[in-house]
Amino acid sequence: MAAVSLSISTVKPLSDRIFIKVAQAEEKTAGGILLPDTAKEKPQIGEVVQVGPGKRNEDGSRQPMEVKIGERVLYSRYAGTDIKLGSEEYVLLSEKDVLAIVE
Repeated sequence: MAAVSLSISTVKPLSDRIFIKVAQAEEKTAGGILLPDTAKEKPQIGEVVQVGPGKRNEDGSRQPMEVKIGERVLYSRYAGTDIKLGSEEYVLLSEKDVLAIVE
C-alpha cells in the first residue's frame, strides 16, 4: 500500500461532518500534580478547522451548519473518528455530536 500524505487543507468533510483540532490534554491537576501521558484524559474541546456543506433536507436543500471554522466546541466523549496528521490530533465527527460552542 502506498502512504498517503494528508494536510488540513486536503480534508473536506462531507454532509454535516466537522473536522476538529483536539485541544492539548492538561499537564497538571488542579492541585499541581504532574500527570504522566498514560493518565491524561482525552480532551473533549477542540477548534473547528473544516466544516462540510450541511445535511440535505427532504426537499434537497442544504441545512446550514451551526458551527463555523475557528470556533471552539465541546463534543461527545466517544464521538467521531480520531485522526493524527503529523504531531497534531484531530477528530472527524457529525454536527449532532457537538454539544456546545465554547467562548
